[in-house]
This record gives sequence, structure tokens and C-alpha cells, in this order.
Amino acid sequence: MSSPCKNGWGETPLASDARTPLAFLRHVALAEAVSYLLLLGVAMPLKYLAGQPLPVRIVGMIHGILFVALALALIQAKLKGLSVKRCLTVFALSFVPIVPFFFDRRIRRWETSGAGK
Repeated sequence: MSSPCKNGWGETPLASDARTPLAFLRHVALAEAVSYLLLLGVAMPLKYLAGQPLPVRIVGMIHGILFVALALALIQAKLKGLSVKRCLTVFALSFVPIVPFFFDRRIRRWETSGAGK
């Protein structure tokens, strides 16, 4: 009798396991949003209020890498059929703190409906 587990670790795979371009885009966008909040909410206050610039260098580098990963994930999603309008929307909203967390629900709907237009 075969097991419903497909990942080999005894766990049921998540509905969106980052194997599709939109799922990967969602995960990268959320990671980038978390790094942005850490940069603005933790590292920057430490730099300007406590005189500790090192956290900005570390978190800023991580955020920069994740931002580039977001841009590459958007290119991949566009090549796999996501519309230019939707790509630009995700890109623009990544500049506003907290908004990507709310917009994640919409990307999840795009993913489940298969709509890339």
C-alpha cells in the first residue's frame, strides 16, 4: 500500500511547496518582506539610536540578496506566463513595508487558479 507522503520525510507536502514559479515567488517575496521589516524596525534603530552600524551591514546585505532573488523570481514567473502587470504590481508592492504579507493571499489565489494573466 503506498503512502500519501511524497517528500520522503514522513510529512505531507504543503499545497504550495515552491515547485511552481508562483509558489517560489511567494516564498521569496515573504522572505524579502521579513528582511525589509528587520532592516527598518531593528537594524536602522540600532544604528541611529544606539550607534551600532553593524546590524545594518548584515541585515542590509541579506535584504539586498533577497531583493535580487525577488527580481529573479519575478523574471522566472514572467517567463512562465505571469503577466507584466502582475509582475510590476508585486515589484512595486515590495517597496512598501508590511504590504507583501497582505498581498500574499492574492498571489496564492493566482497560484491555485492557475491564472497568470
